[in-house]
Amino acid sequence: MTVDLEAIPTGQPYEYRRRPLVEPDWTRFPGWRHVTRDQWESAQWQRVNCVKNVKQLQAVLGDIVGETFYKDLLEDQKALATMSMLVPPQMLNTMMPTGPMSTEAFYLDPVRRYMIPVASDRRTDWPSHPYASRDSLHEHDMWVAEGLTHRYPTKVLAELLSTCPQYCGHCTRMDLVGNSTPAVDKLKLTLKPVDRYAAHIDYLKAHPGVRDVVVSGGDVANVPWRNLESYLMSLLSIETVRDIRLATKALMGLPQHWLQADVVEGLERVARTAARRGVNLAIHTHVNHAQSITPLVARAAQTALEVGVRDVRNQGVLMRGVNDTTADLLDLCFALQGEAGILPYYFYMCDMIPNAEHWRVPVWQAHQLQHDLMGYLPGYATPRIVCDVPFVGKRWVHMLTEYDRERGISYWTKNYRTSIEAADGEALTKRFPYYDPIDTLPKSGQDWWATQA
Repeated sequence: MTVDLEAIPTGQPYEYRRRPLVEPDWTRFPGWRHVTRDQWESAQWQRVNCVKNVKQLQAVLGDIVGETFYKDLLEDQKALATMSMLVPPQMLNTMMPTGPMSTEAFYLDPVRRYMIPVASDRRTDWPSHPYASRDSLHEHDMWVAEGLTHRYPTKVLAELLSTCPQYCGHCTRMDLVGNSTPAVDKLKLTLKPVDRYAAHIDYLKAHPGVRDVVVSGGDVANVPWRNLESYLMSLLSIETVRDIRLATKALMGLPQHWLQADVVEGLERVARTAARRGVNLAIHTHVNHAQSITPLVARAAQTALEVGVRDVRNQGVLMRGVNDTTADLLDLCFALQGEAGILPYYFYMCDMIPNAEHWRVPVWQAHQLQHDLMGYLPGYATPRIVCDVPFVGKRWVHMLTEYDRERGISYWTKNYRTSIEAADGEALTKRFPYYDPIDTLPKSGQDWWATQA
C-alpha cells in the first residue's frame, strides 16, 4: 500500500509563538490624538477620562465606528444592560489594537464584546435562562455581616465596597456592584465603611476556623489606599487569618493605579507585615483575552511581586465570542505567565445572571477546552476551568456526578455546608443542578425547556 505523506496532517493543534507585549498607540483614536505619555500613565487622568456613556464613546472613536453601533449600544443601555457603562481608557485602547479600525472590527472585538455589550449581541430566543437570578451564587443570602459572605468552611469573601474602576457586562455581582440600570435596581450597602469593616474584623476574631479572606467588592482599587491598608493590617493582626487575596481587575484595567507611588509603598508595608507573620498575600486579577495584556499591565504585576506580594494570579471568565477557543485561552495563558508574570489560575464558567446567555458556554464545551489546554503550559501554570455551582461553590468541570446532555442539566455534590445550611441534614447528600445555555441544546432539549418555561 502506498501512503500519501502529503495527505497526513502534521504539526500541532496549537503552535506556540512568543509575542512580546505592546502598548497599543492610543493616539490612533481621534479623541486621544493629543494625549501625552505622562497623561496616559496617570491614574488620575485615566479615571477622569473613563467612558461612561454613548456620547463619550463617540467623542473618543469619532467616525471610526458608525451610527449603527451607537444606536445598538443605546438600545442595550436603555433596556437590557445589567451593568452601567464604565470603561477606562486603558481598556478601550486594547480594543482593535491592530489592523484596520471599523464598525465591523469593533463589533467583532473580544474585549468590546464583554466590556461594551450591545443589544444585537444578546440572544432574543433565550436572553436569560429560566433559572437565572441577579444573585446567582446567593452571596448576599450568606452574609454574616454586611458585605461578608461566609460560603466555604474556612474562607470568606469581604466586599468592601460596591464600585469598580471598570464595569464588566457579565459581572456576577450585578445585583450590588455599580449604578442601577433600567434593567436592574441595585442593592445598596448601608453601613459606613468604618462600621462595615469593623463588623468584618469582629466576625473573623469570633470565628477562628476562618483562615482565608478574599478582599474584594467591587474592586479594592476603588478603596482609598489609607482605608484599605488599615483594613489589611487589621486582618493581619488576627492570628488565625493565614491567607489574604486582593481581588482587583484594575491590575489589568487600570494598571496606573497599582503603579502610583503611595500605593506601591503601602503595598510593600502590607507585604512585609504579611511575610513577617507568615501570611500568604496574593493579588487576583481578571483578564479574559490576550489583547488586554500590555507592558503597563506587566509592569504593575512585576511591581507587586517586587515589593513582596507572594503571587499575582488570574481568574478569567470563559465566554462565548471572547475566549471560547483553545487558541484564545492558550494565547492568553502564555501572555499572562510568560510575559507578565501572572499565574493562570482559574477560568470560571460565566454565571447564570439575567441577559447573559449569549456569553455562557455548556459544560461539555468546558470539558473539551480543559482537555485541549493540557500539555502546552507548565503544570503549575495550567489553569483549571471551574463551574461555580449555586449552593455548592467552585468545582472543576469534570467533577459533575451526572449530566443530561439533551436537557443541559448537570448535577453536582459537595462536602461541606455553607453558613445558611448549618441545620440542613441533607446538604451533603443532595445533588445540586446547573444548567447549560438552552440555545446550545439539541432541538428536543430546547423543545422541552419551551414547555417548562
